[in-house]
Amino acid sequence: MMITRGNVRRVFPGGNTYKGFYSYYDYILEQEEANRIIVIKGGPGVGKSSFMKKLGDSMEKLGFDVEYHHCSSDNNSIDGVVFKEIGVALIDGTAPHVVDPKNPGGVDEIIHLGDFWDESKMIENKFNIIKYNTEVGRKFKRAYGYLAAAKGIYDNIQANIEEAIDYVLANKITEQLIIEIFGKIDFGNRIGKERHLFGSAITPDGIKDYLETIIKPNETVYVLRGEYDSVQSTILDNLSKIALNKGYDVEIFHNHFIPEKIDHIVIKDISVGITVSSKFDSIKYKTIYIDSCLNKSILKEREEEIKIDKEKFGELINLAVENIGCAKKLHDKMETFYIPNMDFTAIDLLREKTLQKILKWAKR
Repeated sequence: MMITRGNVRRVFPGGNTYKGFYSYYDYILEQEEANRIIVIKGGPGVGKSSFMKKLGDSMEKLGFDVEYHHCSSDNNSIDGVVFKEIGVALIDGTAPHVVDPKNPGGVDEIIHLGDFWDESKMIENKFNIIKYNTEVGRKFKRAYGYLAAAKGIYDNIQANIEEAIDYVLANKITEQLIIEIFGKIDFGNRIGKERHLFGSAITPDGIKDYLETIIKPNETVYVLRGEYDSVQSTILDNLSKIALNKGYDVEIFHNHFIPEKIDHIVIKDISVGITVSSKFDSIKYKTIYIDSCLNKSILKEREEEIKIDKEKFGELINLAVENIGCAKKLHDKMETFYIPNMDFTAIDLLREKTLQKILKWAKR
C-alpha cells in the first residue's frame, strides 16, 4: 500500500529584530508535550541542518507530518524539526540560540557532531575560526544597529497613524470578528495553550516567509487588510486572548521586526487562521478592510512625513539585510574549515540509528 507523504509546515523559531536576535526556541516543543528532545551541538558545516532535513524527509515519506524550523540568518538552513504527533523534536543548540537539556535523560539528550571531526585539523584552523567568528559577530552587531535605528523611524510613522485611528470603529471591527469566529462568548473549562513563533524573518535574502504552509491549511482564513500598520496587532491580540479563554490552543506568530507585535494567529481547534499578509488577499479568503477605521484627512495632512519616513525605514532595513548577508558569507567561509575534516559517513550511520530511535517513539 502506498503511503501518503506527511504534511509540511515551515516556521521561524527566532528572528533578527530591532531588539537583536529574538528567540522563541522554548516553544519549538515544550517539555510537558515532549517524549524526546534531541539537542544537536557542533560547529558550522558539521551537518546539523542536513542531519535534521534528511530525518524530516524520511519521516515525511513514512507519512508523518513534519514541522521545519528555519534559521533567520540562513533561511535555506534549519534550526529544528518537529514530529509533533509523536512528541519528538531535534533542535540546533548552538549560538546565538543556545539550547541545553532542561530535563536530561527524562526528556532531553544531546548529539554532539563534534565527535566526528578530526580534532588535530580543527586545532590547525584555530586562529582562522576565531577571526571569522569575531567578524560574523561584528556584522550582526552592525545589522542590529540599523534595525534599532529603523525602529525610531517606524515610531515616527506610527505616531502619525495613531492620531488617525478611530478606536470606536476599530472596536466594532473586533466585535464583529469575535461574533463571527466564536459566536457566543462562553469561556471553557480550561485555559488554552499559547505557542509563540515567527511566521517570517529578516534574512540574508530579505524578508522571507512560508506562510502558505501555516495559514492556507486552515478551513477559514481571515485577512486583516490595510495599507497602514494600525490596529491589526491589537485585534489579533484580543482574538487570541478570547480563544485561549475559551479553551482553544493558539499559535501566535510575531512580527519579524517588532516581536511585541502579532502578524498572524492560528486556532487549530476550529481550523481558523487570521493574518495581515497580503499573500492571502483574494476572494477565497474573508477580507476585513482595517483602513476603514482611519481618518483619511489626517493621513493626507501627514502624507509627506509618512512618505519620507517610509523611504528612510526601507533604507535602514536594506542596510541590515546587507550586513546579515555579509555575516552569512563569512559563516559559509568558516564552514570550509570544518567540512573537509568531518566523518560524514559515520554521521550518516548515526542519523539512521536516530531515525530508528524516533520510530520506536512512534510505536509507543
